[in-house]
Amino acid sequence: MITSPAFAGRTYGVFGLARSGKATVAALHAAGAKTLNWDDGEAARAGFDGELTNLHDADLAGLAALVVSPGVPHTAPLFQRAIAAGVPVIGDIELFAQARAGLPPHRVVAITGTNGKSTTTALIHHILAEAGVPTLMGGNIGLPILAQDPLPAGGVYVLELSSYQIDISFSLAADVAVLLNITPDHLERHGSVAAYAAAKARLFTMQAPGSIAIVGALADADFDVLAGAPDAAVLFIENVDAGDQDNWPGLQGPHNLQNARAAAGACLALGLSSEAIARGLASYRALPHRMERIGSKAGVLWVNDSKATNADSTAPALSAYPDTHWIAGGRAKRAADGSADLAAVLPHLGAVKAVYLIGEAMEDFAAILSPHVPVVRSGTMAQAVADCAAAARPGETVLLSPAAASFDQFRDFEARGELFRQLVEALP
Repeated sequence: MITSPAFAGRTYGVFGLARSGKATVAALHAAGAKTLNWDDGEAARAGFDGELTNLHDADLAGLAALVVSPGVPHTAPLFQRAIAAGVPVIGDIELFAQARAGLPPHRVVAITGTNGKSTTTALIHHILAEAGVPTLMGGNIGLPILAQDPLPAGGVYVLELSSYQIDISFSLAADVAVLLNITPDHLERHGSVAAYAAAKARLFTMQAPGSIAIVGALADADFDVLAGAPDAAVLFIENVDAGDQDNWPGLQGPHNLQNARAAAGACLALGLSSEAIARGLASYRALPHRMERIGSKAGVLWVNDSKATNADSTAPALSAYPDTHWIAGGRAKRAADGSADLAAVLPHLGAVKAVYLIGEAMEDFAAILSPHVPVVRSGTMAQAVADCAAAARPGETVLLSPAAASFDQFRDFEARGELFRQLVEALP
């Protein structure tokens, strides 16, 4: 695990005892620190093998920091009590940043954005590993960063970071920082697109002069994501020539072209050759539930993009293949007026032969889409797969890209994607 002698002899509060919280406690204890541990969830407390202290009742004044789960909002009473007591409120990414001075010489690539973070993070990690560079990925993907073993000299840490994680990080000086895109999201926490963009852009303000900033498509020209950033070299994603997308079977669609360009730009900045990058792009296979090719049945390609939980994620997926049978629906993301928000997909329906709707959003989505494409009200995933199997012809594609959250019918997008996979694999 990753530890630091700087933590020794100090006391930290740890609020939130899921995977990253447990890894934080273990790393701090290994470094010789003491922790006061709490989670408001009874199940999380029951699953924690260690001493518990109700931090809501504890004196916070002596803590070196309060380490919170990224989902804890700034308005939470415990967060506010810590600030009032002069205690820094941080996350495990900030602890990693503080531990970097004691690690073998290395570099850090940090990736954020509304959509595409996981794919770009995994892709950079894959390209580096294929080129023989010691690397690991963490943050908002994979194992918690503090639970992983330090890399040898010359290694590269590749971190996916949400706006919530960046909010509680203060010294993560990424050698390469990537902001893929910004579209409205998490506004219930940030309040406005500009505030959301500013939270993402803090990744650049933490960089040291001479670092690399890679910037992609932004939703609004009224904010400057590089304002306040040090003198970093700026590379715009659309200017990166990553090669021929036809050679990348795991990276289809215009959104994955952007992801590939961002990854190629980051790897070029790290000193990899164009040839090494091309090999990595060609051999990459999609993450589960992210434009994942399940396989072909009777000449029909089935693709699992269950991670697409909003219209902005789904829109580019609809342009990835010709003659697409599209499965959509779930719990709709809502526009400011309360209506189901599908505006982003409407310009991308040219390749859609029909849409097969499921879940709570079925009627709302049908009202929006029926003037543009044939609509089938399937209701459930099982019926949608059966309907698609009956309608699709050899050479066509069935794409699960819901443009909606999963919580009406599923535990999470992974469960939704897994059921889709099982149903497809059971087809003759």
